Amino acid sequence: MNTLRNSVRLIGNLGAAPEVKNLDNGNKMARLNLATNETYMNNKGEKVTETNWHNLVAWGKTAEIAEKYLDKGREVAVEGKLTSRSYTDKEGNKKYITEVVINEILMLDKKD
Repeated sequence: MNTLRNSVRLIGNLGAAPEVKNLDNGNKMARLNLATNETYMNNKGEKVTETNWHNLVAWGKTAEIAEKYLDKGREVAVEGKLTSRSYTDKEGNKKYITEVVINEILMLDKKD
């Protein structure tokens, strides 16, 4: 059951190409945003689709794979862990962000 602790699995489409940074220590980091859709019928019998956006971060080899193979619109499955952090912006306001740190990426669609 330990593998279930803080485990996140999502399937969706990328909203943009990964934003990749090469860090001073030689490591690579990629930021991605993923849209997941949920479809249901409302009280009137109409089909409704709701989209949720998720912030994703990949490090090292996973970031290299994201940079090389992923682009806007690609359908992917990701597995990782949920993390939260805070920072102070330029105006001095404290900001909070929750993101998924990716351990694995699986490309579900065929690349042209």
